[in-house]
Amino acid sequence: MNLRFVEAFYWVATLKSVSRAAEKLFITQSAMSSRIAALEDELGVLLLDRRDKQVRLTAAGGRFLVMAERLLSLQREIRDEMGRNAESGLSLRIGAIESVLHSWLIDWVREMRAAQPGLELELTVETTPVLVDQMRRGRLDLAMAALPSSGDGLRQQALPPMPMCFVGHAQLHKKRRYSLADLATLELLTFQRGSQPHVALVDLMRQAGHTRLKVHAISSVSAMVELIEGGLGVATLPLAVVRRLSERQPLRVLPCEAEMPPLPIFLSYRDDPGSALTRTVVDALLGFKALHLGASKGSSKKSMRS
Repeated sequence: MNLRFVEAFYWVATLKSVSRAAEKLFITQSAMSSRIAALEDELGVLLLDRRDKQVRLTAAGGRFLVMAERLLSLQREIRDEMGRNAESGLSLRIGAIESVLHSWLIDWVREMRAAQPGLELELTVETTPVLVDQMRRGRLDLAMAALPSSGDGLRQQALPPMPMCFVGHAQLHKKRRYSLADLATLELLTFQRGSQPHVALVDLMRQAGHTRLKVHAISSVSAMVELIEGGLGVATLPLAVVRRLSERQPLRVLPCEAEMPPLPIFLSYRDDPGSALTRTVVDALLGFKALHLGASKGSSKKSMRS
């Protein structure tokens, strides 16, 4: 039995799409269909119901999917046991929101490159809704966003949330401490409408009785920083991002009487039984975050007090 055909069936069944599975394996849709047809011919049963455009497993297909997962896992174990590095030269498709990119992603990638020199990364930086959609469509192997991705074959892990702060121009916003009433008189910059930071900011202000606000919804951290630099507002940003970018830009954390709730971060990844690569990268990422969590907490408290 050709395991490439088994792998083709596994991804069609998991992603519920021939086109997405073909994209995942870097082959054409016709080649993908041919592999499935050859597998069905060898087994003597229909694995997929082709009566409409949706991908559905037959009863036999459902039973074989369990066996396919076991076959691909066994293939991985054999490769590992025999010392053949099946992962060398492979790429991993990673997605991240800008808050992760501008805080700790580069440090983690640097560590990963040292530990896995043969690994090639395809990095996509997008908003959370786009990353969640791309994970569901099978266009990413791993994503770090403000919401988890759900679907067949997807796993989720909550990462430490990112403390948020108000940030302004170091030369323009010099008050020792700001009240919400002070901030309500300024133009406020936050993430896209409906996002957790946007909703949290509006709720915080409304609970304090400030409803006449000018809030700009912006999906890009870089754009917000440019606007702050131009003296065009005060933003809500992750503290780790401000701490990193303030080394090069005139940013200042504005001490405030009220705190913004932290930004949740979720790691979503595709559980591939035929490859240990994603699991290896996930374990490395969780280890990296655990190692740096204590130092991050200490420096965050110090920065919030300053």
